Order: sequence, then C-alpha cells, then structure tokens
Amino acid sequence: MEPLTEKQIRSSFVNCTKGEAARLRLPLDFAELPWKDLDFLGWVDPGAPLRAHLVLPREDGAGPLGISLRVPAVGRTSVVKSSLCQICLTGHASSGVTLLAAPLAGARGREGNTVGTYICADLACPLYVRGKRQAKLRAGQYEESLTLDERLARMSDNLNAFAARVTAV
Repeated sequence: MEPLTEKQIRSSFVNCTKGEAARLRLPLDFAELPWKDLDFLGWVDPGAPLRAHLVLPREDGAGPLGISLRVPAVGRTSVVKSSLCQICLTGHASSGVTLLAAPLAGARGREGNTVGTYICADLACPLYVRGKRQAKLRAGQYEESLTLDERLARMSDNLNAFAARVTAV
C-alpha cells in the first residue's frame, strides 16, 4: 500500500459523517507505519476504543476507501476456543478475533443498517499473512499450501467483498 496522508485518510470514509471523520484519531504509531507490509490500514481509534477504522486501496485506483466500524463493548475470552478471521483466515485464540459492524454507506446506514465480519482484533491481517506477527494459538498455527502472493490475493478478495457489502446501494 502506498503511504497515505492524514487528509487522504479522513476524506476516504464512506459510512460516517465528515464531522466524525474529522474527529477520529489516527493510530498512535502513524508516523512509523510499515506501509510496504500493509495491504490496508486498520486500527482501533485510540480516542474511542469502541470504534475501529479500515482504509483500503480501491481496485479501480480511485483513491482510498475508508470504512468506520463499531467494536463490541464486551469481547469473548475463552482460552480453549479458537476463532478464524474472515479476512486473512488467521486462527487466533477467541479473544484475538472480534465481530466488527460497519454502518452501510448512504441512507441505509443512517437508518441503522449494518454489516459485520469477524476480523483480527488488532486489524493487523497483512502482518499475520506475511508472518511479521504471530497469532497466539494454543495448538499452534496450521500450515497452508498457498504461496504468499496467493494468500495476499485471498485476503484482498475477502476485504474487497466486505467493502462491497458496505458500499452496496
């Protein structure tokens, strides 16, 4: 992913008001983000921990697409159970995956309609796929036969499918 400016990020959001986009806080480590290892930018808002944000490049090259998400107030915390992120398919202890809900873009979102997905709680899917971050699983990680490029393409397809559900008219 190409590095983004604060202005590009704030103007990219499609499912929140301009005021909400102006008030969101960027990641605390924004200046040190590993852009070359990111296929999308995801973070939990440091000023509002029940809010998270995704910014991804559009397939048509029209600039980034920002999606505002709601984080559940209470997370699941089972030591025995494991969960799978629906974006990158990384297995985590159940507290490592959370259900994030995104208001739909446009009038339907203002009416309260949302879509959700189970995703890595720290929104670091690109780092898990690249092996730069390891999930904590009791039984260890499973081995995949896909190449890194194939896993990155799958993650991108899953994320784009979720974004399409948010922006569908």
